Amino acid sequence: MTLAPRAVLVHRTTEYEELLARHGTHGQAAFFLSSRDRDIREVAERHHRTLRALGDVAAAVPHRWRQSRVERADLDRFLFGPEDVVVVVGQDGLVANAAKYLAGQPVVGIDTDPGRNPGVLVRHRAADAGALLKAAVAAGRGVEELTMVEAVADDSQRLLALNEICLGPPGHQTVRYRLSTDDQAPPAPEAQASSGVLVGTGTGATGWLRSLWHERASTLPLPDPADRRLIWFVREAWPSPTTGTSLVSGALTSTERLCLTVESDRLIAFGDGMESDALTLTWGQTVHVGISPTTLRLLG
Repeated sequence: MTLAPRAVLVHRTTEYEELLARHGTHGQAAFFLSSRDRDIREVAERHHRTLRALGDVAAAVPHRWRQSRVERADLDRFLFGPEDVVVVVGQDGLVANAAKYLAGQPVVGIDTDPGRNPGVLVRHRAADAGALLKAAVAAGRGVEELTMVEAVADDSQRLLALNEICLGPPGHQTVRYRLSTDDQAPPAPEAQASSGVLVGTGTGATGWLRSLWHERASTLPLPDPADRRLIWFVREAWPSPTTGTSLVSGALTSTERLCLTVESDRLIAFGDGMESDALTLTWGQTVHVGISPTTLRLLG
């Protein structure tokens, strides 16, 4: 017997809920914000818009479907099934947070705050959820395949990300490593000391990756979200008698990998800003970063 589809609603704790958790009551939270020239009504209204959107999406799930909810902090413990349709209700970044835990399930992005969010990944309104859910299971109709990046360590640890993977020290200080690319001729790899390496996709090229691209006045063409190409930058490479700066940026095709061997006590690799769910690498370990065979299937 084939399981009915399951709508999994992904959301995150609102700013208002975080304020109540910290200050205890609405009044105390309001006083805290007013002392900083902020009005709690603005924060509370965004909270209520999110709740309304969640309620509207839940009500639009077809009667015969199953339904579940997961908060962002619990994504790494939630078991997604192959029959799931993932409905992200919130901001663009929440789609990226969920993407690393998926394996080809279609994703629908619902914008809870139109005009405030860019709407790059959360492209739809809660009122359209019913039609979108049906479209998501109609043989992949209208689904875009967005490129993702992966890091695979020599001990089989694997990390997946939609925007970018950052490899560096906890605290973003300085780490030592050796860096090379698949297409690089000897003598390689290059010993480096820096605050880390950022490898990103066309989706990530609208955020952190783009800021580095601007800062360097890079001539590398930025990829589009569906391009099977990545770009990468070394952050703040330090020249010294034993470390170089000749290998600080580049592009990777679908067959190329960036190879990093750790020469410090500890290095972490984390995706899309989620340091709480990172790979930990120690002295002598090697990690390869490149395009993942997994894509994010986003309903356009």
